[in-house]
Amino acid sequence: MFNWLSFLIYAAVTAVTPGPNNIMSMSNGSRLGFRAALPFNLGIWAGFSAVMCLCTLFCGLLSALIPKIRLPMLIIGAAYMLYLAWETFTSSGSIEEKHHHSGFVSGALLQFINPKIYIYCIVSMEAYILPFYAGQGPALFGFALLLAFIGFVFTLCWSAFGSAFRVLFSKHARAVNTVMALLLVYCAVSLFVQ
Repeated sequence: MFNWLSFLIYAAVTAVTPGPNNIMSMSNGSRLGFRAALPFNLGIWAGFSAVMCLCTLFCGLLSALIPKIRLPMLIIGAAYMLYLAWETFTSSGSIEEKHHHSGFVSGALLQFINPKIYIYCIVSMEAYILPFYAGQGPALFGFALLLAFIGFVFTLCWSAFGSAFRVLFSKHARAVNTVMALLLVYCAVSLFVQ
């Protein structure tokens, strides 16, 4: 049976943690305001959706061609989650921002060079989705779009709260980092308890 709780926790924790999309969204939201930052966020969604679909296709084909890849991918995925948990737990909570372009095209193109979303999709597909939905194109496409939507929702949150989110993370960095790290550890362990 598909483990929705573990999958959604992994997707949410991975999507909410700082990365290029979230930092740029926060930066644009605090500099331009939510409405003016929206084209950039819509670009993120479009690019994110395209990358998720391409990664899903790649993962699906790779898993079908090399069925023995599941265990190594689970181990790599769990190791990556534990690495993320450690990095999250030990981070200071300070967030550096870089100012770049803020339009739709910039948001879409950023996705093709954003390693976080490639790993997000590969781990999601190999660890959670493909074991239950391999070869089911419409379901895989739906999951790819769901992953992109989850990422988009959190970029909107970072944009909407702008600098307020930065203050929240800085003020309660230890507690926030500890909770996120523990959730990632739970996700890593749950990969092997299905």
